[in-house]
Amino acid sequence: MTEYFKIGKIVAVHGLKGELILKHSLGKKTSLKGLQAVFTEDRNKTFLPWFPESTKIKSEEEIYLKLETIDTREAARPLLNRELWVPEADLKKFAAKSAPVSLLGYTIIDSGEALGEILEVIEQPHQILCRLEMKGKEVLIPLHEESLQKVDHKKKCIVVELPEGLLDIYLI
Repeated sequence: MTEYFKIGKIVAVHGLKGELILKHSLGKKTSLKGLQAVFTEDRNKTFLPWFPESTKIKSEEEIYLKLETIDTREAARPLLNRELWVPEADLKKFAAKSAPVSLLGYTIIDSGEALGEILEVIEQPHQILCRLEMKGKEVLIPLHEESLQKVDHKKKCIVVELPEGLLDIYLI
């Protein structure tokens, strides 16, 4: 089964021909040239493919995106505020190594113990939150200057020093 990763959100419709503006978290200027498909998630947690007709850089973190079959402003509106997802191979191809989204799939280690794999990265102004699942429960681990010890890209792990009692909040 293919695993999909969120790269951003459609934030606006541009022009009259159904062009969209994608605000992405890939960490570098990119036009996504060569991307075969992007996906939106429907209510049944299945991913629906959309095929880019053209893409163009708007700014450091925004892209003009024209999708096949979306040819009017009205047809594009239902996609507003929808999150866009890509398969892992495309994420690795387009994301900057230093982008927080590139940490997806890494294992978080605290005091020598592997806590779990990062399932989602939530960017906030002063920290990054990594969503994991531990013992069947959702856990949010903050990454910031005080907690982050080391990022090992070769081993795909992040070593942290968490405040005492943080995990207890989630697991009790």
